[in-house]
Amino acid sequence: MEHRYDIVKGFYGQYDEDGRLDRSLHGRLEYRTTMTYIHRFLSPGAKVLEIGAGTGRYSIALAKEGFEVAALELSESNLAVLKQNSRELKNIRAMQGDAVDLSRFEDDAFDLTLAFGPMYHLYESDEIQKAIDEAIRVTKTGGTLLFAFLSVYAIMYSNYLAGNWAAGQEENFTEEYAVRHFKEQLFTGYDIAEFEALFNSKTVSHIATAGMDGMLEALEPRADFALSDEDFERFAAWHLALAEKRELLGCNSHLLYICKKK
Repeated sequence: MEHRYDIVKGFYGQYDEDGRLDRSLHGRLEYRTTMTYIHRFLSPGAKVLEIGAGTGRYSIALAKEGFEVAALELSESNLAVLKQNSRELKNIRAMQGDAVDLSRFEDDAFDLTLAFGPMYHLYESDEIQKAIDEAIRVTKTGGTLLFAFLSVYAIMYSNYLAGNWAAGQEENFTEEYAVRHFKEQLFTGYDIAEFEALFNSKTVSHIATAGMDGMLEALEPRADFALSDEDFERFAAWHLALAEKRELLGCNSHLLYICKKK
């Protein structure tokens, strides 16, 4: 059976992660919404850690704004792109590492911690808890953490309504409709309340849970889908205004759990 590291590295070794947020409307909306939330919790001189930084879209953008950024990425192929794209920036440190082991960083080292990739690929309860605990440990008291996660319902609607629903249901749910998590999924999705409950015993206070991209990932491939540039701008503003509305959360493919360290 393949190790989690090998599965993740194998996927990103053949996937164009660097262009993901540009090549679709749902990617553009995800990036815009995420950056809006990041800026709500940034203060001048903040030190930022991004765990699972991918090719550095967020880390590089924040470094260009003048923030000191540490960017940690598991995949060698993503890390190579990150280093290439940030080669002229002196205020970003790009390094290889895993979310479950942040021992290279001291306690209370960062004002803002972003975990935008790890929770998609962690399946074992002990590793999930370790990743959360490590992110909290390295964040300063009063600092903010943003954890990205996937909605299992959006995974179903976006990927399994093309004659393959039964396979998707078997992969993501038990016979009693409980959500399943196992590494061969590659990407694992959560019920919203299930993900929030991971933090119940942690030394954090919940600020918000917000959706990043609405239903666009499920709808964009439709032949009758149409959204002009003007309508996209109007839709993006509408989405941002309603991003935390509870009854809309599960239809988002990507979500943020935002909390403050006590």
